[in-house]
Amino acid sequence: MTRLVLLSGWGCDARIWQPLAPCWPTDLEVTTPDWPGYAGRPPLADPASLGELATAMAADLPADAVWVGWSLGGLLAGALLDHLPSPRALVLLGIGERFVHPEGVSAQALADFRHAFERSPDTAREHFLRWQLGGEPEPRRARRELHQLLGTPAPASIATLDAGLGQLARLDNRHRLNAASCPVHRLAGARDPLLAGEVRASAYQRIADAGHCTMLSDPQQLATSLAAIANTHRPDRERPEPTA
Repeated sequence: MTRLVLLSGWGCDARIWQPLAPCWPTDLEVTTPDWPGYAGRPPLADPASLGELATAMAADLPADAVWVGWSLGGLLAGALLDHLPSPRALVLLGIGERFVHPEGVSAQALADFRHAFERSPDTAREHFLRWQLGGEPEPRRARRELHQLLGTPAPASIATLDAGLGQLARLDNRHRLNAASCPVHRLAGARDPLLAGEVRASAYQRIADAGHCTMLSDPQQLATSLAAIANTHRPDRERPEPTA
């Protein structure tokens, strides 16, 4: 049986994947582990440490699975290729090799957001949620659904969220992904407001009429796309050569 591991992004725990639950084929095993510091999972002693993160997530990220990382989750999954055995494939959803891009979210825009987070974490997180929903076909409906899934309180500790913002600012996976020992697939919403146009254009597949939160705007299409990728990397098939 093919295995998918879904990894959430900044400020959202694993409940973000619930809209996909009725959409999966029966021959697919799907797990949605939370990152340390999220949803009651103990935070790391050093939330910014990739080594500590790898140790904490080793059992959740097996080599015989396809890892799917959304947004910050994709950056972290890519960075963990240096620390854990490679998966059957890595899927980057709504993220490129790095988060900061002069034609997407600039370094200055992220720095301004980090200052706002220092002043008022709850207000800043709400702003970020609205920001990432800007490309959805029905942003207000998507925002209501997001709040129904996650609730109002932040699902992670302040230290974990702060470290995540630092990782969004610093992590650059270009070298890691170019040298990856597993296939790398990129998926993006065609209207993702957090991605530069060239990053959206380079995606393996673009989901039409969707923004950053494709699991809200088109869960069936996203599940179908991920299941197709997982099927390509079934254990009974010959492992493909890495592609970036």
